[in-house]
Amino acid sequence: MEETYLLNVEGVKKKILHGGQGELPKLQDGSKITFHFQTLKDDFERTVIDDSREAGIPMEIIVGKMFKLEIWETLLSSMRAGEVAEFWCDTIHTGMYALVSRGMRRIAEGRDPLEGQKHRCGMGNMFDYHSTGYDDLDELQRMPQPLIFIMELFRVRGMVGMAASTGMARAGSSAPAAMQVEEPSAYKRDTWAMSKEEKLAAVPVLHSEGNRLVLRKEFRQAAAKYQEAVICLRNLQAKEKPWEDGWLKLENLVTPLVLNYCQCQLELGEYYEVLEHTTELLQKHNENAKAYFKRAKAHAAVWNEREAREDFLRVAHLDSSMAAAVKKELKQLGERMRKKHMEDRKRYKGLFQPRQE
Repeated sequence: MEETYLLNVEGVKKKILHGGQGELPKLQDGSKITFHFQTLKDDFERTVIDDSREAGIPMEIIVGKMFKLEIWETLLSSMRAGEVAEFWCDTIHTGMYALVSRGMRRIAEGRDPLEGQKHRCGMGNMFDYHSTGYDDLDELQRMPQPLIFIMELFRVRGMVGMAASTGMARAGSSAPAAMQVEEPSAYKRDTWAMSKEEKLAAVPVLHSEGNRLVLRKEFRQAAAKYQEAVICLRNLQAKEKPWEDGWLKLENLVTPLVLNYCQCQLELGEYYEVLEHTTELLQKHNENAKAYFKRAKAHAAVWNEREAREDFLRVAHLDSSMAAAVKKELKQLGERMRKKHMEDRKRYKGLFQPRQE
């Protein structure tokens, strides 16, 4: 007979489908948990999103460091060895599931879990995580919803070395000892695999590394550092209420990183990406003179004369200390546009004149 429990956690319900044996596990940082899981939508069809059994091998996570869909540690800590349980989790616990699932799927496919952060328009990952690369996960990103997790706990082992790759090493159920183990420094984590403290600690380091790379004119590498720092902060922001103190403090850290990223993209000639992300930034911070300045330079680079002039004039209005720079840019813009118009007249001169017989 199934038994239903309310765990001492808001927004979680548990139903035991098959009882386990022994005591409840005592999880600590470094404990290794081996289990199967199935993720379902809370809809009439109970649509399956992920199922570890399809890979034929159980999943393993390392408590505290390696895998940060935090509610899973809570769920697993309520189970005994051999137990099968169904957990209903409200949206407050499932908002990051699409990103976590993306990483797990790519690992199962033998792909780099960071692959989605390497496409040209990488800043999409920072703001709305525009695409995970999987249609069903994109839907979860757009419309966070309660999820059902069905878990079967096999075993919990004590302190172990750091697992390789993602924090979710895959070992055959009959030979778990074959799991590769590496030192923490060898672990290349996606941002969801960091704790809050690790993300906050990583941001100034990444910012500093990006600045150092800019001084060396290694703009692509610098942009990647700024990008990684923003992703850390955006992940933390997802757990805050928009425009409240915690969210705003993180936003104040995000803004200069985004501007630095855009400056790198200007240097690399990625003007349309600069237009996209400065515009998105200005939708939230419509008096940021530096964002207008970078957008104006991008507009000028792609011959949007009217838009460039409007943005440059807006900069001068917002920040008088930038007036000299604006004057210089407007002069250069005028010279470039005059030269372009002259070249166009020469190019098309006589194009539509009738042929002489």
